[in-house]
Amino acid sequence: MLHVLLIIFLISLFYMSIANRMSTYVNVLALQGILLFFVAFLELKHINTVNLILILLETIIFKSVAVPVFLNYVLKRNHITREAEPYLPNFVSLIITTVIVVTTILLSKTMEESYLDKMYFVVALSTLFTGLYFIASRRKIITHVMGYLVIENGVFVLSLAVGNEMPMLVNLGIMLDIFASVLILGIFLNKIGDVFKDIDVDQLTNLKDD
Repeated sequence: MLHVLLIIFLISLFYMSIANRMSTYVNVLALQGILLFFVAFLELKHINTVNLILILLETIIFKSVAVPVFLNYVLKRNHITREAEPYLPNFVSLIITTVIVVTTILLSKTMEESYLDKMYFVVALSTLFTGLYFIASRRKIITHVMGYLVIENGVFVLSLAVGNEMPMLVNLGIMLDIFASVLILGIFLNKIGDVFKDIDVDQLTNLKDD
């Protein structure tokens, strides 16, 4: 069951790589939050109530509800519907994402550590590098924020790759990091939206000191 959930998580990365509509990115991030909760819930053999509540807050409530609602607000606030004119075509993005996943699979086969779950390792690294690729290959600043959130999901999976214990401080650190990044970048996006009609990273070259 765990491997099925992780495979669905990988499929969501492929789907995200060929999507153009911003609402699709938000929906995929919400789905990933739900998947991460069930993966963590099933993987952690010995879990106390406090840690379970923290995981619930971080995945279901924060990743799957609060963040998507906030991102939808930013999209509506700045009248953004699509990722217009990406640097690379969707087909190329799909190929690059596939190469990333295949490369991480090959890399995992070279590792012989018994304590490391290779499936988690593959999903974690694939998510990290795919998030970096989204940031590098998309024009919209809001898409860069979403790429950063994908990277955060990869960090979450990576914490599960080294064993079935997840320290509460790791959960708290990830949640606070996501909260700070989304809040700060959301305010930044709203401010940029008041100045530029289209939130494109190319517009940042027009910024000058007074």
